[in-house]
Amino acid sequence: MPDDAASTTRQHTSAPIEHVDVLVVGAGISGIGAARYLAVEHPQRTVVVLEGRERLGGTWDLFRYPGIRSDSDLHTFGYEFKPWRNREAIADAHQIVDYLRETVEENGLAEKIRYQHRVISADWSSEQARWVVEVERGDTGERLTLSAGWLFAGTGYYDYEQGYSPEFPGRERFTGQVVHPQHWPEDLDYSDKKVVVIGSGATAVTIAPAMADRAAGVTVLQRTPTYILPLPRVDTIALAFSRVLGAERGFKVARRKNIAQQRAIWRLCQRFPRQARRFIRWTNARELPEGFDVDRHFNPPYDPWDQRLCLVPDGDLFAAISDGKVEMVTDRIATFTETGIALESGQHLEADIIVTATGLNLRVAGGIALAVDGRPVTFSETVVHRGTMMSGVPNFSLAIGYTNSSWTLKIGMLCEYLCQLLRHMDDNGYDTAWVVADPDQETRPLLDFGAGYVQRSLSMLPKQGAAAPWLMSMDYHSDRRLLDGPLLSEGLTFSGPAVRSGQRRSLADA
Repeated sequence: MPDDAASTTRQHTSAPIEHVDVLVVGAGISGIGAARYLAVEHPQRTVVVLEGRERLGGTWDLFRYPGIRSDSDLHTFGYEFKPWRNREAIADAHQIVDYLRETVEENGLAEKIRYQHRVISADWSSEQARWVVEVERGDTGERLTLSAGWLFAGTGYYDYEQGYSPEFPGRERFTGQVVHPQHWPEDLDYSDKKVVVIGSGATAVTIAPAMADRAAGVTVLQRTPTYILPLPRVDTIALAFSRVLGAERGFKVARRKNIAQQRAIWRLCQRFPRQARRFIRWTNARELPEGFDVDRHFNPPYDPWDQRLCLVPDGDLFAAISDGKVEMVTDRIATFTETGIALESGQHLEADIIVTATGLNLRVAGGIALAVDGRPVTFSETVVHRGTMMSGVPNFSLAIGYTNSSWTLKIGMLCEYLCQLLRHMDDNGYDTAWVVADPDQETRPLLDFGAGYVQRSLSMLPKQGAAAPWLMSMDYHSDRRLLDGPLLSEGLTFSGPAVRSGQRRSLADA
């Protein structure tokens, strides 16, 4: 690491600024989880959570489209340390936000969260072994500076300012309303309106049945089908565990059961894709009306779990199709018209409202401009270490969850790892940790996932290596074994006052 901080960093340190031991960015499910782990494992450390919006909840408070809910069970999507006690295992957004509020209250985290504080940039000073962080207050417009010993980006990987919407020919001709789910108008009245939902992913299959009861009709227009499976909203087995074993033990057993179930489904799909495809098709055909064209509308051209499997609670989408409230159309858009959408097949879809459920954009670390000693960090030139640290970027954690299982399972382990790492640094007199990647090692895209929002963004994401600790593992049990194993691993490097004064200590000696 360079010994001299850039002049741009020094100018911020001439006047006293507030310093915190760990700065957590984001008060969503990742950031709140990190704050809780740190509060319990490192109560002596000062921890501050900065949230750019005026409320906690992240995704679950920001998105307001009809029907928004989890597509993972809350026994695994919730925290390991806080049992999910609601009857419904598949939860609506407001239930998840309530759960997060309870977590904040129960763990005394409210005083650590500062709302309407958006992190603009962060520059690491090797000379001072700290981050210099520029923050903008949304309520006053004021710019302020903090310093932090460690930076934890609990920001997820979505761009929360702008969703993805392709350029549709003739869009300006449409006289109705076009809505993207990420910016859902609170006053949108779709009663007795004809609605076309463009998209085939989790958002589209959530919105369509949720709007169907009030709308005059809902059409889901998809270019390519998606694998969709029904899932009970209420996990009766988990409820039985709680009745027999008690709430605490019942939750733990249900959590283990669901982790194993998620892993088994993913592995079976990967190992036996043809059989998995047949099973999913059989399930779809059983749920849909007789004579429905299953192969046209529910038969993707890729194998199961090449993209995320969509789950519909209690088969609500299939029920809405069976009741004639939702129509599926698989075709390509030729152009928007004044009254709807003309398709390449020649069909015309009449619409009063068009919902572009066309996906999201990715953004690393919430768009924070990172620099090390004044030199900007280019994320695509870094390699991720143990799924959280980036090569050449000291005292920084990136929080990205699983794409093939519940997001929070991974986040919990990343938080545990951070707590272990900080304890090791305390025990050895270190104040700086970073990873050095072998420039000759084989690298590949961070996420091996076929979803459009991932493929569009791979060029700007960090890379991963071919083997641990550089592998971005998507296997809970492998990650669990790695976490329970030795803390020190290839590429991990430490520094502290004694090291910088000449008393060098190598990783092998640590």
